[in-house]
Order: sequence, then structure tokens, then C-alpha cells
Amino acid sequence: MKLTTDNVTKIFMECLFTDNETQDTALISRALVVEGVNLKIGFHPGRIKQNRENIISMLNCLPNSFKAEGGGGMSFLNMMEDENGEQWTGLHQEMDKLVTLGLAITKLSFLMTREMWKILPGGMPYIVIKNLKTERKEKLDKINEK
Repeated sequence: MKLTTDNVTKIFMECLFTDNETQDTALISRALVVEGVNLKIGFHPGRIKQNRENIISMLNCLPNSFKAEGGGGMSFLNMMEDENGEQWTGLHQEMDKLVTLGLAITKLSFLMTREMWKILPGGMPYIVIKNLKTERKEKLDKINEK
């Protein structure tokens, strides 16, 4: 899926709870709550799972500098351009939608804790798109913690 504002918004909206679902407290209690840069959102876990490949394909359209095996991470401020240097959005809110989707599928993470962001340029976080090796290591670390 191509990285565009329309595609990000479409997937983001699709993954949110519907009005009917917000009445179901059992379902809401299973919400996948994600805190992005400025957004704190609750996603429907099933629809996040269904859209995982679309989210990954949009994240993969970002420059290599954002990828763990590329540059190792880049500032949120540079997320407005795709891998071809073309601007896909000019709005932080649209970039944050993509961040929350990436966090929801655990394919993306912040390189520093929220408390450290203030020392970074513009007070914005650095973000990394994880590769398969990084994801496996994190899973093993969690297993070893138990």
C-alpha cells in the first residue's frame, strides 16, 4: 500500500472502534491503547491485526534512515517525506496516525523515553522501524524476563 495521507487516514479510521462497539464494555476493555507523539488512541485489536500488512507496507515507504537496518532511526520531524524524497503529508497529526499504527503492530518504536524528548531537536522523538531481527530479540528478551 502506497504511503499517502488518504491511505493512512483510511487504515487509521478502519482500526478504530465503531459507535456500536463503544457501547460494549467487554470489547472496549480489550482495546489496544497506543500513545503516539501527541495522540493517545484505542484501536480494535482484530482490525489492527487484519491491517498489519498494509501498515507495514506504508512504513516501508519511509526513508531508509528510519529503518533499523538502514540509518537506525530518524526524527519524527523528517517523517513527512517518503523514500523518494516526496512529501506525503505536511501535517504532524497525519504522521502521528502512522506512528500510532506502527506502534500498535509493534513494528515501530521510539528510541528514547518520552521524558528525554525535550533534549531532542524540536522536542520531537526519534523513531525506528524494527526489522525482523530486532523483533525476535525483543520477544526473546520478554521470554527471558519471565
